[in-house]
Amino acid sequence: MDEARAYLDRVFRNLPALPVSRFEFRSWRHADRPTQEGVGLMPLSGFDPEKVIARVMDVANYHGNIQFVAESRVVPDPACTPPASVHFYQRIGVPVLGDIHMELVLTDYGTRDGWRVAAWSQHAGTDRLDGKKASRSEYNVGAWLVREGVVGYALSSAPRRDDVGRLKFAALTKGADAGAARMVQANIEGMVAWSRRA
Repeated sequence: MDEARAYLDRVFRNLPALPVSRFEFRSWRHADRPTQEGVGLMPLSGFDPEKVIARVMDVANYHGNIQFVAESRVVPDPACTPPASVHFYQRIGVPVLGDIHMELVLTDYGTRDGWRVAAWSQHAGTDRLDGKKASRSEYNVGAWLVREGVVGYALSSAPRRDDVGRLKFAALTKGADAGAARMVQANIEGMVAWSRRA
């Protein structure tokens, strides 16, 4: 999708320089969005980049394998053909603050500048979700970048203000920025661990 491609361009402009010897995180502002965009790179060993991308695309099995994913399922869509692209529903459990849900389209973008890349953006189906069951996301775009010895994860997301109210919106957006580096690192570790079990 165009939004995912545009996001990838911003991510590649902000990638920490290689090689990285420890986890490195960069964040930046985009447009007038209430949360920052960010990307983290982590040096790791003993993983197969193709297996990591295969697990990234295996959205139906995120629950139980990826932290905080409360529900994840494929949404039938003739415009998406797994494993190259997949339309899916996802509900994330946010400790203390409640659940957020959305529909996303995840695409395997092949190789770019030596990285294996998969990226997603929010699908319009999010508008039809029940905002009382869980808060809907206003926007959600992100990417996985994988190469020998290094894994990257990038994300930009925020809940809908109308679904959460002013105070909760502030907590979720300011809190997301404050905790972004830790969350990115945990997601990288979790996805690589899952790929090793496959």
